Amino acid sequence: MILDVLRTLRTSSSSSSTRARIVLPSCGFYSVSTSKMRDIKVKSDSRELLTSSDEEEEAAAQIREKEISSSSLSVKSTPEIEKKYVHRVYDAIAPHFSSTRFAKWPKVAAFLESLPCGSVILDAGCGNGKYLGLNPSCFFIGCDISHPLIKICSDKGQEVLVADAVNLPYREEFGDAAISIAVLHHLSTESRRKKAIEELVRVVKPGGFVLITVWAAEQEDTSLLTKWTPLSAKYVEEWVGPGSPMNSPRVRNNPFFSLESIPETEVSTKEQKAENSPFIGLESIPESEEGTREQKGESIIPETKASIVEQKDENCVEESLEALKKSQQEYFVPWHLPYHRAEVSGASAPALASGLAKKDDRKGAVVYNRYYHVFSEGELERLASGVGNAMIVDRFYDKSNWCIVLQKAVLNQD
Repeated sequence: MILDVLRTLRTSSSSSSTRARIVLPSCGFYSVSTSKMRDIKVKSDSRELLTSSDEEEEAAAQIREKEISSSSLSVKSTPEIEKKYVHRVYDAIAPHFSSTRFAKWPKVAAFLESLPCGSVILDAGCGNGKYLGLNPSCFFIGCDISHPLIKICSDKGQEVLVADAVNLPYREEFGDAAISIAVLHHLSTESRRKKAIEELVRVVKPGGFVLITVWAAEQEDTSLLTKWTPLSAKYVEEWVGPGSPMNSPRVRNNPFFSLESIPETEVSTKEQKAENSPFIGLESIPESEEGTREQKGESIIPETKASIVEQKDENCVEESLEALKKSQQEYFVPWHLPYHRAEVSGASAPALASGLAKKDDRKGAVVYNRYYHVFSEGELERLASGVGNAMIVDRFYDKSNWCIVLQKAVLNQD
């Protein structure tokens, strides 16, 4: 079917692109590539034609190629935090997750329905495939990193394959449009998030559109934030690359980010830690608890002999923690898998044994943590503006998500 055609096109595209490199003129006079010209120079008896500056330029070019290749491999290499708290989690919760994902967002549906008849639409991170086939006059191909979710799609007869959002398995200019719905916030570095956008633009034709949605830091229901766990400093070691949020100046220059996070379930241990340290960690005490303690006249940070100095320190700490709370973008978001669904999936026993999941007998569920980087206002646009051959044609906030529509630049026909 479509995937067979895709494989054929990729093969023919590979050979045709090779021919293109040979036929395209260099400086308007030659019909061979630069690499071929280098071969000719080396093989000829006139080696003296190669000056030392030529050799230096060639060596520098080779170094640049290696650096670019190394950087590309680094971006495409999945960090451990994503493997553990995204890939393994969604593999474990796939059936239950799929059963909760059936409603289509109106603006995503409107985008898909607006596309011309016969369009090839690529859904990168399709999940259970709820958008595949939404517009019956178009052809849909979906991909996702989760094999269990892809199997769910395949069992419904949808055209799907397992693939990574930062390394899409399509040739350039293959689709007429692409969508990425609630995917980029699972990528743990800025360089990987930007690469995913570049991939979406790469695989659509000139003039094609790309719709991207991500979770917003500015949630409509702010109470949700109290149910999420801010990323603990102990996971910094799992972060690699200059795109790491922990490498940002805002975090590097803030001493409170070096402190250990206190899990929200360990309320009883907070006071013990406060007795031994003038700081209380990354996660602030919930507002409701602070209010209760203030009514009782208790101090969050125990008083000592230097009470005046410590009061100032306390105010400083509270202000800093409040600022961190507002600027926090890295979270673990829980997924509660009911016990009876956990038995069906069969993946929870090893997850519990390895510590990936924990039991919550009160709710009768196995709890998994999913990694999220929530986007602040303007962040998605800033990332997308760095993609040179696409422009933002629409942007909006919908259902606590930041969304943009990109259009790939049309090639000059001159």
